[in-house]
Amino acid sequence: MSQEWIIRRRRIGEEDLGLIRGLISTEGHRGRTHLSERLCQIWDWRQANGRLREIVCRDLLRQLEAKGLVQLPPPHHRTRQIGYQNKITRRDLFSRAPLEGPMAPMGQEIEVRLAQGAEEAGLFKELIATYHYLGYQQATGAQVKYLAWYRDRPVAGLSFGPAAFRVAARDQFIGWSNRQRQARLPWVVNNDRFLIMPWVVVPHLASFVLSRCLRRLASDWQQVYRQDLALAETFIEKDRFTGCCYAAANWRCVGESSGRGRNDRFHQAALPIKTIWLYPLRRDFRRILCPSS
Repeated sequence: MSQEWIIRRRRIGEEDLGLIRGLISTEGHRGRTHLSERLCQIWDWRQANGRLREIVCRDLLRQLEAKGLVQLPPPHHRTRQIGYQNKITRRDLFSRAPLEGPMAPMGQEIEVRLAQGAEEAGLFKELIATYHYLGYQQATGAQVKYLAWYRDRPVAGLSFGPAAFRVAARDQFIGWSNRQRQARLPWVVNNDRFLIMPWVVVPHLASFVLSRCLRRLASDWQQVYRQDLALAETFIEKDRFTGCCYAAANWRCVGESSGRGRNDRFHQAALPIKTIWLYPLRRDFRRILCPSS
């Protein structure tokens, strides 16, 4: 029986390995970027918005090499190491004077918008890199970023990206099978960064901004990636945060992480315990995520 591997939710068989090895032999001199692009074209492997899944494909090739199944050509440029964080220079484009006061009179003047253009996207990266305790890391998949503004000052930043592949508490709450999860995971999105600027002290601002983002998240994701959404998730370090702003925005805590990374073979608690929070983006999310056929 021929062996198969599932990498980045794609099934790789002996025929695929033969194809990849042939490409490396004949076109590998043109670099890894070229190989991933050609492989995506041959497979017609695309995102929901029609773009080739080149970044995911390059990761797939690296994983195949790590398993000893292929030998990739040396990279033409130095690649980012695991845990790499963008080095970003702070720009003094706005006042960082303390902003304090009650939420009610400010609410009408707070605007949440996508950080799409080069200037706003760059500003988002700089703010997250400078002030978020996890820093900024280059996205490896689909992602939308938001900045919340009060008049001409940024007060918060949020981003949403691909959902975690397997989470016991989440999967139990949804009730889907492994096959359903693999097929429907693109309908789930992860809130991977949330920052209230450190000069802002406004009670209830976090839940207010979070709710504003959730109202438009599904339509923004559809516009950018041509993919509908059914559920949002996030993971909160238990010893660092209580998650009260998520609770106030009607998210539901469904459990805790085990504190083990995916490569923790010896079951050592290497990572912080995180609480797992979910927010349905539509009432029929279970019907969408657990189709009967």
